[in-house]
Amino acid sequence: MDKQRDFVLRTIEERGIKFVRLWFTDVVGTLKSVAIAPAEVESAFIEGLGFDGSAIEGLTRSFESDLLAFPDPATFQILPWRAGIDPTARMFCDITTPDGQPAVADPRNVLKRMLEKAADKGFTFYTHPEIEFYLLKSSEYGPNGPEPVDQAGYFDNVPGGTAHDFRRESVRMLEDLGISVEFSHHEAGHGQNEIDLRYADALATADNIMTFRTVVKEVAISQGVYATFMPKPMSNQPGSGMHTHLSLFEGDQNAFYEPGAQYRLSKTGRQFIAGLLTHAPEITAVTNQFVNSYKRLWGGGEAPSFVCWGHNNRSALVRVPMYKPNKGQSSRVEYRGIDSASNPYLSFALLLAAGLKGIEEGYELPPEAEDNVWQLTDSERRALGFNPLPASLDHAIAAMESSELVAETLGEQVFNYSILNKREEWKGYRAEVTPFELKHNLGIL
Repeated sequence: MDKQRDFVLRTIEERGIKFVRLWFTDVVGTLKSVAIAPAEVESAFIEGLGFDGSAIEGLTRSFESDLLAFPDPATFQILPWRAGIDPTARMFCDITTPDGQPAVADPRNVLKRMLEKAADKGFTFYTHPEIEFYLLKSSEYGPNGPEPVDQAGYFDNVPGGTAHDFRRESVRMLEDLGISVEFSHHEAGHGQNEIDLRYADALATADNIMTFRTVVKEVAISQGVYATFMPKPMSNQPGSGMHTHLSLFEGDQNAFYEPGAQYRLSKTGRQFIAGLLTHAPEITAVTNQFVNSYKRLWGGGEAPSFVCWGHNNRSALVRVPMYKPNKGQSSRVEYRGIDSASNPYLSFALLLAAGLKGIEEGYELPPEAEDNVWQLTDSERRALGFNPLPASLDHAIAAMESSELVAETLGEQVFNYSILNKREEWKGYRAEVTPFELKHNLGIL
């Protein structure tokens, strides 16, 4: 740690850094930032930076508002979009109470607690997200809704198109920040894009996702367009998911890999999937935390609506991707429910908790979904045991409220705040008179 701190202090001096931004997130997953002068960085490492936690969504209660932000020197990076102005760097922070205890409502700490639990069982948790988002001409919208920057579709090559330049600049910035990108392409929706980050440990991935969102927003602003991670901004276009590949390693060995097993999926891997399926409804209020998230989950466009798994079946909630010959280390499972607007720290903590529960309790993996789940009738799905995910935020809250797993993983404070926050959102949504109602009712009733 001292070597990392020394490296940061030396780099700040050598590169002429003018400001250092300290980053952390609130419970909803909104990035928070405070800039300090280079001369204050050393004391921030040692003493932390004090702030009023009660002013941050869900971070603490008003009677215990004082908190400290301690920058993590391992996350130090120079921000490329500030390079030509006042050179600026950033570090993610761990939040503590004044007596030095980790803040129970710090989302980064929630994930670190869960990763420590996995480590106690000999596991390291790796994740690989495929992040979808829309590029719009602006944040404004008319009677026909938001206006996408193009009319292109999946993998389309658009000569001279906005998305090409956008993705190229975004990937360059991400690489400059030390975030490795696997590939990028146009997605199925008009103006929809996808950029996939390489595998990394879950904490690094969550930090990378928060940085990714900022990079995408900054590049969009620089190119005169608007980027949104809203799960479903247009009713006639697919929603934006964040399909995430998951794997557990025991030392250097992939715990999901077994050479002679079906799909080369080990007993540990099968139990992990069973845990994901068993607890999926309970964690959906976190992996899909907004009213709009359920427009994606139940709006078609390859979004998973039912709790089932399949081998290379893109209609299933959990997919076991095609095995790559001679690449046992690449064995993994893909959770397709999570959307691009989730808090990655809390979502990864719950996905890991659900999977570990399956391993601990020896859950049995149900038969796989071999057919296209969307094309089955309701009665066929019921007969096969494919239960639906929550159909609305209201249903998701009800499933989460009674979940011991979610309460234990998030901790009392984050759990209670999340329930209250989502109830308020649902209450406001339920009271809203929508354009749909006006269009279909006002002129005839």
